[in-house]
Amino acid sequence: MSDPTSSAVLRGAVDLSSLRNRPAAPAPATAAASPQAGAAVPASRLVFDVTDQSFGEVLELSRTVPVVVDLWAEWCGPCKQLSPVLEKVVVELAGRVVLAKVDVDANPQLAQGFRAQSIPMVVALVAGQPVPLFTGAVPEQQVREVFAQLLQLAAQHGVTGSVPVTDEAAPESEEPAEASLPPLHAEAFAAIEAGDYPRAIAAYEQALAENPRDADAAAGLGQVTLLQRVQGVDLGEARAAAAAAPRSIPAQLLVADLDVAGGHVDDAFGRLLDLFAAVDGDERAAVRARLLELFGLVGDSDPRVIAARSRLASLLF
Repeated sequence: MSDPTSSAVLRGAVDLSSLRNRPAAPAPATAAASPQAGAAVPASRLVFDVTDQSFGEVLELSRTVPVVVDLWAEWCGPCKQLSPVLEKVVVELAGRVVLAKVDVDANPQLAQGFRAQSIPMVVALVAGQPVPLFTGAVPEQQVREVFAQLLQLAAQHGVTGSVPVTDEAAPESEEPAEASLPPLHAEAFAAIEAGDYPRAIAAYEQALAENPRDADAAAGLGQVTLLQRVQGVDLGEARAAAAAAPRSIPAQLLVADLDVAGGHVDDAFGRLLDLFAAVDGDERAAVRARLLELFGLVGDSDPRVIAARSRLASLLF
C-alpha cells in the first residue's frame, strides 16, 4: 500500500467513473446485499458480493466506512487462499471495514474499471475514491498491517463510521453446521496456511490414494502444485529468461504457470500452444501435459479452456 499519510493514493489509481452512476439492478437471490450504514447487521453481512450494476451503492457506502474490494475468480487458486483471510480479518474488525467481493469473470466492467491485470487484486474505497492495497495472496499478518494503515488513511479523510454488528445467534430451525473437513484435507489446508506446500501436496496425494474419486483433493492438489512451482519466482526474471530462449521448455512452462497464477489465463494458453506448434517429439509431450494440467485447474467448462482445447486438437491432427 502507498504511504497512508498521503492523499495522492486517492487520485487516479483506477477509473470508476463509468460505474459511478449506473442504475442498480435487483441483486440475485444468492448474492448478499451490501449493508446500510447505521443499520445493525450480523457479522456475516460485512462480507458481500458486488456486481457491475450494484457498484454505485458500494461507492456511496465508502463515504461512511472503508470498503475493501476483493477481485477474484473461481478458477484462481491464490484467490481461494487469500479470500478467507480477508473475510476473517474484516469480521474481526467488527464493522470498521466491510468487504465487497467482485467475481471478475461475471463483472467485466468492474474488472476493467479497477484495471485488474492479475488476481487476486485488493483495492479499498475511501470516500468514493480508490486506494490500491496489494495483488497476490499475502500472509494474514500483512493483511492486518495493510488494513491498519487503511483505517488511518480513512480517518485522515473523515471516513470514521462503522456498520453496527449484531450477535449472530443461530435460529433453532437452522440446518446443522457443516461437517468438518476430512483429516487429510484439514492437514492440507493447515499446511497451505503455513506456506508448507510440499506437506499440503503429500496430504492431497494421500487422500487421492485412499479415494481416487476425491474431486476436492484432485482440485486442491492441482492448485497447490501450481503455487509450489511459482513460489519465490521473480516474474521479471522469468519473463526475461523466456524471451531470451523462446524454445526453452522449462522457461516457457514457468511463465505460463505465473500467468495462470496471476489471472492471465489466455496468455498462458497462447504461450504454450505456440510452443507446442514449434517443437516436436518428447518436448511436445511435456508441453501437452502442462496444458492438460492447467486446463483441469481452470475448469473444463471455462470458455478459455474450450477454445484452447480446440486449438490443441487442430495442432495434434
